[in-house]
Amino acid sequence: MPTYDEILATVIGPAGIFPVVEEDVLGERMQVFKDRKKSLRELLEGSGLHGDKEYLVCGDRRISYAEHLRLVAATAAALRERYGVGKGDRVAILAENHLEWVIAFWASLGAVVAALNGWWTADEIAYGVELSEPKVVIADRKRRARLGGAGVPVIEIESDFADLLRDRDAALPEIPIAEDDPAVILFTSGTTGRPKGAISSHRSICGFVHSAFAAGLTRMLLDDAMGAPKTDPPAQQCSLMTVPLFHLSGLYSGAVMMLAIGGKTVWRLGKFDPVDVLRLIEKEKVSNWAGLGSMAPRVLSHPDLDKYDLSSIRNFGSGGAPTSLALQEKMRSAAPNGASAIGLGYGLSETVTAVAMIGGRDLQEHPTSVGRPTPTHQIEIRGEDGRVLQEGEQGEIFVRSPYNMLGYWRNPEATEKTLRPGRWIATGDIGSMRDGRLYINSRARDMILRAAENIYPVEIEHRLEEHPSVTEAAVVGVDHPELGQEVKAIVVPAPGASIDTAELAAWVGQKLAAFKVPAHWEVRTEPLPRNAAGKILKNVLTGEAENRFLEE
Repeated sequence: MPTYDEILATVIGPAGIFPVVEEDVLGERMQVFKDRKKSLRELLEGSGLHGDKEYLVCGDRRISYAEHLRLVAATAAALRERYGVGKGDRVAILAENHLEWVIAFWASLGAVVAALNGWWTADEIAYGVELSEPKVVIADRKRRARLGGAGVPVIEIESDFADLLRDRDAALPEIPIAEDDPAVILFTSGTTGRPKGAISSHRSICGFVHSAFAAGLTRMLLDDAMGAPKTDPPAQQCSLMTVPLFHLSGLYSGAVMMLAIGGKTVWRLGKFDPVDVLRLIEKEKVSNWAGLGSMAPRVLSHPDLDKYDLSSIRNFGSGGAPTSLALQEKMRSAAPNGASAIGLGYGLSETVTAVAMIGGRDLQEHPTSVGRPTPTHQIEIRGEDGRVLQEGEQGEIFVRSPYNMLGYWRNPEATEKTLRPGRWIATGDIGSMRDGRLYINSRARDMILRAAENIYPVEIEHRLEEHPSVTEAAVVGVDHPELGQEVKAIVVPAPGASIDTAELAAWVGQKLAAFKVPAHWEVRTEPLPRNAAGKILKNVLTGEAENRFLEE
């Protein structure tokens, strides 16, 4: 049986299918794919080869690749001529997964898409618009109501977007695009409590596709070497997308990746509905579905599961919250081709691409790992002193690749903390490397993972401490069988005050998205435990450690 390194060499070696070479990337020597697309426009232009194949499906609407190109060109012309959108300008999109979201994304070539979180409250939306300063906002009706007076033109999807499509003879824009030009701003919460905009370049997003191709081929060859059963691929890959487009899994894994392979994407509107997911898998012959967060558990535990034909599934993914062994087993049971169908990955908005991936037999044998580094990626585990740790030692995960974010939009201080010398990303996650595979200690992270959404406690803590009845607050994650984690708030009342947790929940919900509102509460009469530096000892609050500090 060939070794993993031997298999990898057949994929990315000099004579491999996806050979890599060394080049300068933003001042650093890095491995890059020798033959690659260098802009989203190149990917888009190549999609014309797929002609009448379906690309976008939502409800009764079906848009082919040929029609998509015409719609994109018409939209791009309207954005340029009517709204003055030019190179480097921002086009903000604030909507659920309407097909117009995808069309507007591709039509913004040369400009920068600000992918505003559709789950934000009005306060958070206002901040995102203020930060990104778009030339125009494209919003659906529900979110436009939350947008208020944006101070910029707003195109409402339901009533205004069709008017952008009048020029069906328009050509794609010919604005020059460099490989390291910014393309997308994806927003992620930060330790300052306000969303940060991670900037993806054209190189980054194209790299998402290239590295996934190489990793997928490597996994297939590894499965073959390990004797996994083979399955025939479908005539056209079909992905059911239940992840929001403002999330990298929705935008890059769905809209971009599937366009690159000529696949069909199936989108749905409204709240997540496990029965509708089952219905769509059967109806559209879905081959790929990633059930992030609580999605997979809700579908696989539904009493109607056996009433639907899932035989088309070839790739079944999960992520966004710790994937338990029990959930992995449910996924294998539901997928007709068993172990070889299951795939997991690890990545951040800041890394753009998947840093590590695992699936098939390798996952079955190493179910607590998130996999080996994807081709052209480097992973280091570093201690608090910055020293690179040895095999098996636990520390902070650092990632280096040509695809790391350019930085945080208009936030040089945060960029400097995360994007380190040599273009290494300090992920803030804790893990270790063992036998070439990455293992993540999710309990060691301050961040809460609830149903594929990253929640940073300090944002909620600051909001709670603004309430007159609260003097101190700490927020932690508690395990949940479907969501991965839920938010718990521990509060200390101000002197003479009483705590009404329902009132506090409403208080948090006025400024922050619903998924950030604590589901669990604890009221303490004693001050929160802290160390000498003033940091709250959350491991003490959760019962994972004893307080060994004496405040003197």
